[in-house]
Amino acid sequence: MKYIRIGKIVNTHGIKGELRLLSSFKYKDRVFKKDMKLYIGNNKEMVIIDSYRKHKNFDMITLRGYDNINQVLKYKGCFAFINRDDLVLKSDEYLDEDIMGFLVYMDNIYRGKVSNVLKYPSSDMIVVNNDNKKYLVPYVKDFICCIDINKKIIILNKIDGLFDI
Repeated sequence: MKYIRIGKIVNTHGIKGELRLLSSFKYKDRVFKKDMKLYIGNNKEMVIIDSYRKHKNFDMITLRGYDNINQVLKYKGCFAFINRDDLVLKSDEYLDEDIMGFLVYMDNIYRGKVSNVLKYPSSDMIVVNNDNKKYLVPYVKDFICCIDINKKIIILNKIDGLFDI
């Protein structure tokens, strides 16, 4: 089972056991829905979503079988995960985790491999490793020409000064 982190439980809400999550997960509409399985904390305790709603910048969920704040307090501060196999994506969709290890090319020249995706409020960044150097490439259409999931490559638009070669 491959776990994908979808957010962090930051607090409870009210006395009926509702949980407040912070999540920047790309496909929230497919995850935060009734009967979806979540895995919470380091031991990945399996729970099932009973209800979902949006409140300000939080994702609010209740869990099946939990109807009291005292039952869910143990989850405060824990990360929430899903099983990768439970997430159904279209053929042209992918998760940030899926592009790890992809080869990066710019101007038909190999520039390195993707080692990480960093999340920032303004825009995400792809970390490209090449010969003990790390390069940050903005994860936006202006910089990325195409991502080929089948060939496992990323082709960047020509941007002067992006790589010090």
